[in-house]
Order: sequence, then C-alpha cells, then structure tokens
Amino acid sequence: MINKKQSLTLLGAAALSLSLNACSVFDYLIYKPDVPQGNYMEPQQVEKLRIDMTKEQAEYILGRPVLRDSFADDTWYYVYHYKSGRDASIIHKELILRFKDQHLVSVSGDYELSPEFNTPLEQSSLPALNTQETVPQVPPQRADGKPLVEEKKLEMKPPADPQN
Repeated sequence: MINKKQSLTLLGAAALSLSLNACSVFDYLIYKPDVPQGNYMEPQQVEKLRIDMTKEQAEYILGRPVLRDSFADDTWYYVYHYKSGRDASIIHKELILRFKDQHLVSVSGDYELSPEFNTPLEQSSLPALNTQETVPQVPPQRADGKPLVEEKKLEMKPPADPQN
C-alpha cells in the first residue's frame, strides 16, 4: 500500500522528469541565431585570382586573411565557419594562398579556381564588354512646355509708413 508521502515523492519525480524532457521537446520553439565567422567569399572572387598577382592585388580581391603565418608571411589562410541556428549544421571552408617573392604561386582549398588561373594577369584577357548598343533611359518629354500646376503670384504691398 502506498502512503501519502510516497505518492507525493513519486508524483514529484514524474513532474521533474517531464519538465526536463520538455526542454528538448520544445527546443524548436527557441530562436537560435546563425553564427557566421571568418572570411565569407563568393566563388566569383576566387575566380578573379591569377598566378603572379601581388599580395596587394590578392588582398584587394579577397580582403584581409583571417590568419597569416607568423614565421613566414608568404602563406595566407582564409577560413569561413558557419553554424546554422535552426538545425546546427556546420559549413567549413578554407582557402590557402602561398606567395613567393611577393607574388602568388599557388592556391589550395575548398574553392574552385578559374581555368585561367595559370595565365598571368598581364596576359589574361579582360571580360568581353556588352557590344549591344543601349538606349539611355530618359523619360519622355512633354510636347508643350507648360507647367503642370499654375503658381499663384502673390502681390507684395509696400510696408506702411510708421510716421503717418
């Protein structure tokens, strides 16, 4: 036979167990922000890299690296880490640039390079310009030059002479 004290203890343990489980059951209702860290790079930025680029040119295209090797300034690391708040999925990407005598020698990592990467910048062709003639977007002119709204002209009266 269960007495009153044992039943309260059993009921309290069951309530505690359910309340601890409720945290994981309602976890999807809690807002958790996405956490991006490091250098986010578009593939178009990486495709602009060319062999023999200077450090300044590479930094202009990609921005400052997350990490430069302390003992050899000829290796730059671009790291991007993204953790989704909704499903806790993680995206991790790296790009490693190696320089020799202040010029880009090799690129490795998770990004795809342009097929023209091994063509030096001075020898590569510029992107083709749009050869189609464009018509300027000028609003159509009205035939008559009259204003749309007539302005009322106010007549100015001379100030009253204070001596009179």
